[in-house]
Amino acid sequence: MGEQQVGTLLGLFLPFVIMLVFFWLVLIRPQQKQQKQRQEMLNSLAKGDKVVTWGGIHGEITVLKEDVLTLRIADKVEIKLDRSGVQSKAKK
Repeated sequence: MGEQQVGTLLGLFLPFVIMLVFFWLVLIRPQQKQQKQRQEMLNSLAKGDKVVTWGGIHGEITVLKEDVLTLRIADKVEIKLDRSGVQSKAKK
């Protein structure tokens, strides 16, 4: 009877294990990969890069400090924002 109980327990838990693996492959892993790519993009920002903020503002980085950058959005118009406020580098 011990072997039959082990088989029954395996049969009960196998669908849950399969669902966990599925969720990891479909949801968690791609999100981790996307976060890693975003962090690499933020770390690679440099003076002179053209970027787009989460608010849709396009500009060029003029000053870059640890977590704060200054963005030129027009002639003689600059704004400061957190590095995390950058959505992406602008396409050239």
